[in-house]
Amino acid sequence: MNKEAHSSKKISIFWFRRDLRLEDNTALAQAISSGFPVLALFIFDTEIIDELPAGDARISFIYQQLENIHRHLAEQKSSLHVLQGRPQAVWKELLDRYEIQGVYANKDYEPYALQRDRELGKWLESQGIGFHLFKDQVIFEEGEVLKEDGKPYTVFTPYKRKWLEKFQKGASMKEGKVPGKGFLMDSFSFPSLKALGFNPTSIKVPPYDLSRLKDYPKLRDLPAPDATSHLSPHLRFGTVSIRKIIAGLGPSDEVFLSELIWREFFMQILFHFPRVVDQNFKAKYDGIDWLNDEEDFGRWCEGKTGFPMVDAGMRQLNATGYMHNRVRMVTAGFLCKHLLVDWRMGEAYFAGKLLDYELSSNNGNWQWAAGTGCDAAPYFRIFNPESQLKRFDPDLEYVRRWIPEYGTPGYPEPMIDHAFARERALKTYKKGMRNQ
Repeated sequence: MNKEAHSSKKISIFWFRRDLRLEDNTALAQAISSGFPVLALFIFDTEIIDELPAGDARISFIYQQLENIHRHLAEQKSSLHVLQGRPQAVWKELLDRYEIQGVYANKDYEPYALQRDRELGKWLESQGIGFHLFKDQVIFEEGEVLKEDGKPYTVFTPYKRKWLEKFQKGASMKEGKVPGKGFLMDSFSFPSLKALGFNPTSIKVPPYDLSRLKDYPKLRDLPAPDATSHLSPHLRFGTVSIRKIIAGLGPSDEVFLSELIWREFFMQILFHFPRVVDQNFKAKYDGIDWLNDEEDFGRWCEGKTGFPMVDAGMRQLNATGYMHNRVRMVTAGFLCKHLLVDWRMGEAYFAGKLLDYELSSNNGNWQWAAGTGCDAAPYFRIFNPESQLKRFDPDLEYVRRWIPEYGTPGYPEPMIDHAFARERALKTYKKGMRNQ
C-alpha cells in the first residue's frame, strides 16, 4: 500500500511503551502539540514477547489497558493501531504507509530499550524523521541526581537526600490532561489476544489503592493485612503517572515516598552500571562458590522448604504474581544464604512470575538480598526465617492463608538447619572474598 492510499498528509506517531494511559502522558502531549494528526501506536515487540508463556498475566494486563485506550480513542473517531513484530521491521512498514513527520515516545532506561531506541533513532534520522524522546516514568532521570563530582550515587541514603533536596527546589509536578482532540481520524481493527499468540489468565492485576497510606509505616512489614498500595505494576506499565502519585502525597507519607525514591535509585544504577544485569555490582563477591543445587532450588520455587514464611511467599507468588515486600526479602535471602543458590537464578524466577517485574528493581533487590549489590545488606546479615515469622506473622494468618496443610504431617520438615546454614554461608562468603 502506498502512502497516498492511506494518508495524504503528514502525521505524527505517538508510540505507547511503558506509559499505557492517555492522561498526563508527556510524549503524547508533545505529539498532540506538534500540530499534525497523531496516530497512536503500540507494538507487541517479538524480541520480548516471544520468550513469554502463552498465559503470561502481564500480557493480559497490557492488553486490557490497550483495549481501554482503544475505546476512548473510538469516542474521538480515532483508534489505537496495535501491531506485532520486531520494532525496526514495524517502523519500516509504517514508513511505507504514512508520511511521518515525527515519532514521539517516552524514555525507557533499560539496556535493551536504550539500544533499540539508539538504532531506531539513527534510522529515522536517515529518513528525515525526528525521533523525540521525553522523561515521563520518573521524577528525576539518570543525569539529574548526581554527586558533586558528577558521578552517580551508589548508596541510597545520600541519593535520597539529594533527590529530596532537588525535589523541594521545585521539580515539575504539573499534570497533563487527557487530550480532547488531535488524533488521526482513522479506524484500525483491534486484534484479539489469541491472534497475538496469548491466552487469557485467571491472574489479575488489582487496582492500586492509596486510601490506607496513613497506616503504611506501621503495616507495611506485615504480610497478613495486605495493606500495601499494589501500585508497583501500575507504575511499571504506566497506567498512572508518577507525577500524579507523588503530587497526591502529604507530609506524613514520607515512608511511602522513600519507597518511590528507591525505584528511581535502582533505575539510575541500572543505567550507569548495565553490567549489573548479570554481574555482581561488587566484584569482590565474584569468588563465591554457589552450590546451585537443582533439587534445593526446585523446593524453593514450589514453596516446599519447610520454612513457613518462605513457602507462603513462594506460593503467593506462583498463584497471584505478587509477593509482599517483607516476604520477598526473606525468600530471597533464604535462597542465596541458606541454600547458597546464585541470586541470578532467583532473580530470573521472579522475573518470570512478578506482575510488577521491573528489571532495575528486581535486580537491585536481589543483589541487596545476596549482599553483592551497590547498597546491599552486608553478607553477614542472614535473616532467620523463623524469627521473621514470629515478628511479622505472629498469628500465622498469612502462613495459613497460603499453606493449608501447615501444622499437619503433610507439611515438610525444614530442609536445612538455620544455624548450620548460617555458618556455611559465612564461611563460603569469606572464602569467596579471599579468593578475589
